[in-house]
Amino acid sequence: MSKPNYSGTYHMAEQANMDGYLAALDINFALRKIVCLLRPTKEITHDPATGAMSIRTLTTFKNFNMDFTIGKEFTEDLGPVDGRTCQTTVDWEGDKLICVQRGEKEGRGWTHWLEGDKLHLEMRVQGITAKQVFKKAN
Repeated sequence: MSKPNYSGTYHMAEQANMDGYLAALDINFALRKIVCLLRPTKEITHDPATGAMSIRTLTTFKNFNMDFTIGKEFTEDLGPVDGRTCQTTVDWEGDKLICVQRGEKEGRGWTHWLEGDKLHLEMRVQGITAKQVFKKAN
């Protein structure tokens, strides 16, 4: 069975529990409040044939780039997010992309999946979950 192609530009439509998630990452109060006001855009390029993927998260405050190959562990620099690095692997679980980030914080990672023209993102750390939903740009 072929995997979905995540390529596209997506604009955030909704989010839940971002403050709790950022607090679990030890992000200070002022920065958490700023981040919770941001409405990021995700630009994803994905080559299903090779597994190469690039996820650009763009905001008016900071941008974050993540380049990887599905199924291959890499060292991820989370400096723009929380100043940490971790060993990261993104792999398929059915049609969902599951990310495991091994480092200072237990249970850290995320899941992306598509439903119609919506891109879902669930972020996890230390038993806390945040959710964002993005709508694909036309």
